[in-house]
Amino acid sequence: MIGREIAWRIFAAEYNQSRLELKGEGERMPSYIVSPLGAMLNRVFLVGVLTDLDNIGTGDEPLWRGRLQDPTGNFYISSGQYQPEATATLSKMEPPAFVAIVGKVRTYSPEEGTMYVSVRPERVRVVEAKERDYWVLETCKATLRRIDVMAAAKKMAEPSLEGLIMSGAPRVLAEGAVKALSFYRDIDLQRYRGMVVDALKFLLPEYQPEPEADIAAAEVDRPEEIEDEEEAEAVQQAREDKVLTIITKLDKSGKGAAWDEIIEEVKRIGMDRTELEEVTNSLLDKGLVYEPVLGRMKRI
Repeated sequence: MIGREIAWRIFAAEYNQSRLELKGEGERMPSYIVSPLGAMLNRVFLVGVLTDLDNIGTGDEPLWRGRLQDPTGNFYISSGQYQPEATATLSKMEPPAFVAIVGKVRTYSPEEGTMYVSVRPERVRVVEAKERDYWVLETCKATLRRIDVMAAAKKMAEPSLEGLIMSGAPRVLAEGAVKALSFYRDIDLQRYRGMVVDALKFLLPEYQPEPEADIAAAEVDRPEEIEDEEEAEAVQQAREDKVLTIITKLDKSGKGAAWDEIIEEVKRIGMDRTELEEVTNSLLDKGLVYEPVLGRMKRI
């Protein structure tokens, strides 16, 4: 069985610079795009402002294309008849709107040596500005972790997976850093540190564009209003604690909890799959869980 892939948090500026594609070998083996900071991307988790959306297909065979803007740039998305759930959701949306997307990475190479990246949504939902801000904050943290691992790799005479793991890097970041450094070679980490600083500035009130306050996300059911960032973090912490408890409970064999069983269990506490993806990504980023094999999640 081919299991679930991590949905990475990544800014548009890093994603759009990705040029290393690793094709999966064998039946249904996953393919990846490796970012300049070593994120091995098969799926991504994005939150931003949906600024453009058009159906360039037909009523019977829709093909929705749009742009999702984060503090560093734009993600380009496309969704057609083979993504019925995401396509149906997009067809009801009116930009601008704060939107969360979990989707597959896509590449397009019109000619040799040229590659463009986009995202094919699997799940789409309207969110609030505070959820976008929380995603920006968590994506800053995830980017800084990749920068740290890449900095450690650049200091090595011969960067290796084993060496980075021994230095404390998670395996998935270590593997990506080694591959990225070999391909991109001259990676300007200062540039990416500057990108993170700019993204953090974006969260300050004086940097917020005026129109954002008017973006309506009230067209869908929402959780209770969260008053401030501290409360949002407390809510997130409670969700992570619940998922950790569920993973521990379901891991009866010691080989990790099955992803499908986790999905079913979190439904009992009112958490949908997209929210579970967000929580587990945060737990993976924090090193509190890992995937011993695809399709299973184990507590560290």
